[in-house]
Amino acid sequence: MAKIKQIICIGLLLLTFSVNAQKLVLGAERTNIYLPLLKNKKIAVVGNQTSMIANTHLVDSLLSLKVNVVKVFSPEHGFRGKADAGAKIEDETDEKTGLPIISLYGKNKKPTVEQLKGIELLLFDIQDVGARFYTYISTLHYVMEAAAENNIKVIVLDRPNPNGHYIDGPIREKGFESFVGMHPIPIVHAMTIGEYAQMINGEKWIARQCDLTVIEMENYTHDMSYDLPIKPSPNLPNSRSINLYPSLCLFEGTNVSLGRGTEYPFQHFGAPYLKSNYSFTPKSGEGSKSPPHENKKCYGTDLRFQDNYLEEINLNWLIESYNNCPEKEKFFNSFFDKLAGTDKLRLQIIEAKTAKEIKESWQE
Repeated sequence: MAKIKQIICIGLLLLTFSVNAQKLVLGAERTNIYLPLLKNKKIAVVGNQTSMIANTHLVDSLLSLKVNVVKVFSPEHGFRGKADAGAKIEDETDEKTGLPIISLYGKNKKPTVEQLKGIELLLFDIQDVGARFYTYISTLHYVMEAAAENNIKVIVLDRPNPNGHYIDGPIREKGFESFVGMHPIPIVHAMTIGEYAQMINGEKWIARQCDLTVIEMENYTHDMSYDLPIKPSPNLPNSRSINLYPSLCLFEGTNVSLGRGTEYPFQHFGAPYLKSNYSFTPKSGEGSKSPPHENKKCYGTDLRFQDNYLEEINLNWLIESYNNCPEKEKFFNSFFDKLAGTDKLRLQIIEAKTAKEIKESWQE
């Protein structure tokens, strides 16, 4: 664990420099760097609603510049970012451009040979949030793997990691591989999407090296504050929810609601059996169909007005919720170990280990 964290930290330190309060320039905004690489090529964009250059979508921008975009691949939540977490998404045609949109969260998560036929370059531009179980990095893995197998170049347009200021959580162990945990990294890894792509190649997580170019940002450091201009998925509506996400997402593997189906997802948590003066009632709606404890009053904790943003995973909320669950055998579900990347965290909570003791075990 300590060795892997050290490798990530050293890599990030080498990529961090003083920016003297200069304006952040996103990879997508550096068109002078990557447009020449797209010239006279058939391009497929891997993107979603976050693939923006100021107020213009990347696809629209490229088409206006006469770039030959022939296809779009979309990740979980779809091209417009409105689908539920885990909801299968069908292929479709973009109403505005007429381009085919191929879902990488439907029949297949990895682009097929047929879907890549005729494509000469894959341009990846998706905003990530820096947590292992946020599936955009898994989509990146499969895109790079498929590209390498089909001799297609990949360009990643880099974007900030809003949780790039810390590293925390257990390393995903062997035997716990899944789409929410493909790689042996901590829950919070601190890398940008471009740095992550380089690590996929560098750590040989794919059998063949991908022909990869990362269009880096200008004036970015990992400790800078970055408010996402567009929510990256339906239930992460603001910076507070994104900061709390690595801690609260573990509740997805329990019988506690983290606010899906409310106005404030990932900003409060609760369950019908908890004791509190604060309550909320999850309702079904766009981006959150049939949420946990639908139409049931949940009592819990409101995190919207915390003084400080987190710089580590908060395990106390999880431990306290377990301790206050009257039927402890029903607290965890089968998804928890996949999210944690190990069964040790669940067993440590059951064994009444403290948050401090659990975190100390992550350094071993």
